[in-house]
Amino acid sequence: MPKEVEQEPEAYREISREVSEQIDYQPPRFFLRRTVCPTFVRKGSDEAPLTAELPARAVERGMVGPGLLAAIIIGKYCDHLPLYRQQMIFETRHQVYLSRQNMANWMVQAAFWLQPIYEKIAREVMANGYVQLDETPIRYLDPGRGKTGLGYLWTAHAPGAATFYRWETSRAAQCIENLVPVDFRGWIQCDAYSAYGTFARGRGGIALVSCLAHIRRKFFEAKQESPRRAAWVLRQIGHLYRIEKKLREAKATAVLRQATRASQSAMIYRRLERAFHKLAARLLPASAMGKAVSYALSNWWGLKPWMENGQIEIDNNLVENAIRPTAIGKKNWLFMGSAHAGQTGAILFTIIENCRRLGINPFDYLRDVLDRIPSMTNHQIDELTPEAWAKTRQPEVKRAA
Repeated sequence: MPKEVEQEPEAYREISREVSEQIDYQPPRFFLRRTVCPTFVRKGSDEAPLTAELPARAVERGMVGPGLLAAIIIGKYCDHLPLYRQQMIFETRHQVYLSRQNMANWMVQAAFWLQPIYEKIAREVMANGYVQLDETPIRYLDPGRGKTGLGYLWTAHAPGAATFYRWETSRAAQCIENLVPVDFRGWIQCDAYSAYGTFARGRGGIALVSCLAHIRRKFFEAKQESPRRAAWVLRQIGHLYRIEKKLREAKATAVLRQATRASQSAMIYRRLERAFHKLAARLLPASAMGKAVSYALSNWWGLKPWMENGQIEIDNNLVENAIRPTAIGKKNWLFMGSAHAGQTGAILFTIIENCRRLGINPFDYLRDVLDRIPSMTNHQIDELTPEAWAKTRQPEVKRAA
């Protein structure tokens, strides 16, 4: 208020107001939640005292509450902060000391409670009959050898639906057996890694689908050596991607996508196939362009399901996008703490990735679920999946998205 008005308020009247706004921030804070359990004895009786029971907790006999546990999980698997950095932040900014070992143990216990939700998500992914698979290497501490071992985070994504991760200490075909249930029938879209072929040959009712992005990548690599030929191939592939982009922007149904591909994409697909056969007869197999053509021809058959089924995507990019956050994480924390810790990471990554896909604040979700799940039954797990949780909080989720 102006000084003149403060000195003589009766001489002035307000005619308007100017409102200014600032976006400000208040750092998170620690607080102590105390639960008091009174003890009673019956008057005039020698019966044993009765004490109220503590509510069920995610970490029994632990000092960590659901909000702090959620924050530690988000810090590592969403914001990619190693535990030693979180320990430093808590100690230097909040004067609260939490050891890395305690935080690691707490996350193991959180993963134990979240495992039924994780398994529910995995079943939903594999129930679609069409899944994209990929894997990424992550090192882990191997104490017996005094060095790090190389493990793999395998990723399964159902386009338009959920994603889940599974940790394995190898890249063998047996890992895919562990990932894909024995009753799965349908399409698996993947890269040209030989383990997928080995797996598919040992199973009935499974068809492998190729990835056009991997084929295109080979021609990008050959562009410097053979600019004219590579540019022509890339231009034709670009036409296919433009058609897919229009279908995606129009939110086309599977039926419309199949019809459009048959009328517009099929001629380009056949043109490229003829060109590859001609080029294969003229190029040196060891040249970059020769290798690109050979790779394209060996995987071209795998694109036929994409041409014939509107449900199938043109490439494997959606599952690679789901892997990308894990790649950022491993650059920061370098390795998993042990081989066992890999599956803990897979469970927590799965929960956070599905929250991200649905536009849910993962902290709100984890804080609520970790508070409720210890006192719930297995029959109530369906209420706690990210998708079910989002439906009960639809207005909040829309604002977050």
